[in-house]
Amino acid sequence: MESMEIEKINKTLSNAHNDVRIAHILNKYRDEVLITTSFGTTSALLIHMISRIRPRHPIHFVNTGYLFPETLEYKDKLIDRYGINVIDHVPDKEKHRITREDELWKDNPDLCCHYNKVEPLAKIKKNHKVWISGLIGYQNSYRSGLEILQERDDLYRYYPLIDWSPEMVEDYFESFGIPRHPLERFGYDSIGCTHCTKKGEGREGRWGDSGKTECGLHW
Repeated sequence: MESMEIEKINKTLSNAHNDVRIAHILNKYRDEVLITTSFGTTSALLIHMISRIRPRHPIHFVNTGYLFPETLEYKDKLIDRYGINVIDHVPDKEKHRITREDELWKDNPDLCCHYNKVEPLAKIKKNHKVWISGLIGYQNSYRSGLEILQERDDLYRYYPLIDWSPEMVEDYFESFGIPRHPLERFGYDSIGCTHCTKKGEGREGRWGDSGKTECGLHW
């Protein structure tokens, strides 16, 4: 796909309803579409849309081994409610052991994320052509610069929610009665692993004062 074609698609999809955005890619690429979720505070938006369009399409989830119990409970709740087909993945046992024993999240959070999240997903990515994920632009400065569709590392990245506003997110949750992550009401706007998540607005509660803003999946 040429850059001019990608630019044309982005322009067309910028005015399209989100169901149309997702259906367009799922119908065109079908089994070559990778869908991922973290079961974070806004993950249910994409999950709900997929459940309406193609509920049995695999949705891949990486359990780092350091997630909040509430996140795993939320995962089960959404699976029960929407009948989605979630495929679980875990990190390499030996590398996970190293991160746990050396407490890598303190001195080398990038490597900790790489072992526990990036590497497990890398094995899956190579079998797909398009990757759909629920990133939203207002969540941080990096995400605000992303387009709906772009080509990265021989894989098309597709972010159907990237141009949503906080008001659109709230309205969607309320309109469809979608359950919220149980930790939201305690002040957690963005939720990842227990060691690297604190209360805070947006993604300011992730990775403390380290300057890190992403786990590395979406670079």
